[in-house]
Amino acid sequence: MIIDIPNNSDFSIHNLPFGIFSTADRSPRAGVAVGEHILDLAALAEHDVFDFNTAVFEKDVLNDFISLGKDITKRVRKNIQYWLQDDYSVLAGKPELFVKQSDAQMHMPVYVGDYTDFYSSIEHATNVGKMFRDPENALLPNWKHIPVGYHGRASSIVVSGQPIRRPNGQTLPKDSKTPVFGPSQRLDFELEMGFICGGNTDMGDTVSTQNAEDHIFGLVLFNDWSARDIQKWEYVPLGPFLAKNFASSISPWIVTLEALEPFRVAGPTQEPKVLPYLEYEGQKNYDIDLEVGISPEGAEETVVCKSNFKYMYWNMAQQLAHHTVNGCNINVGDMMASGTISGNEDDRYGSMLELAWMGTKPVAMKDGSERKFIQDGDTVTIRGYAQKGDIRVGFGEVSAKVLPAK
Repeated sequence: MIIDIPNNSDFSIHNLPFGIFSTADRSPRAGVAVGEHILDLAALAEHDVFDFNTAVFEKDVLNDFISLGKDITKRVRKNIQYWLQDDYSVLAGKPELFVKQSDAQMHMPVYVGDYTDFYSSIEHATNVGKMFRDPENALLPNWKHIPVGYHGRASSIVVSGQPIRRPNGQTLPKDSKTPVFGPSQRLDFELEMGFICGGNTDMGDTVSTQNAEDHIFGLVLFNDWSARDIQKWEYVPLGPFLAKNFASSISPWIVTLEALEPFRVAGPTQEPKVLPYLEYEGQKNYDIDLEVGISPEGAEETVVCKSNFKYMYWNMAQQLAHHTVNGCNINVGDMMASGTISGNEDDRYGSMLELAWMGTKPVAMKDGSERKFIQDGDTVTIRGYAQKGDIRVGFGEVSAKVLPAK
């Protein structure tokens, strides 16, 4: 192996995710995570090993590289896999092609033109329905027929490490008919994953479940920060607005669909039967372990949730097919988030809203404090990885500290 990769590294030879990094002496550019290092693709391209315009590696986002198509992006990843294992390859004896991840700053991997958030975990939707509507009829009538979603705000999606400011907004206090203005008192995380579109379509075109994966470049971890008290007051009749658009955080490395191939699993049985355009063949869910930790300022982290991406009722192929069935066009870099990923046990719920059940069941922290929702100074970290035998493919983490409202 050209570079040492620690055991149980998220960034194994089986992974090789793409991202944008910079260092003190290297401008933002494309790289590939290899263990604790980053392979500098712009520097590698200077050795004339690629047969396309490698100026795409010098850009500060990956959109142009992704736009080259999967024939090229898959080949780049496969070549790097081969070169890393060949002691006589172009990578041999060239330590200048690698930088330590600890010496690099990570940036947004893509320019996100449009962002859609789905609501595709039946456990999460059921829990929310029980809390806010009817415990006996928690799901709305449309939920099992369409992958429910809404258009979010792309401008406030930020990369891991950037602090999040507690939002201000209107809320309606309990037993009051008059709203008040001020900082959200019910700030929450949402454990999600996001996929990044890898191809453009024209207005009027549709993407089927059969070819949806041709339009998906890869996945990131996604924290869809939510202000539950603002959301409760504003969401009728048109859904979330200020409760969601103030910030979403993503992990910096895009793990390709190809790297996740060994982890395909069958999804939940969908009853009643979906309409023909949402039908699909094969295994479209992925077995990816997820966890969320909360670190109070100056204190040890407490893991509050362990979940898995395989729980999703609606899969990515169905989400993209539904998104485009009306002719809506998509572009390279567009981001689609899964919605909160909850399991069917209390410690597998993907939000504080569920874990603390609207504040009625506080979650204990290792420092002796409790959490009903996220407090100022807390750092929330989401991690994810897939493992099958000796094959491990991880996402690293998405982490952000909450700052007080202005």
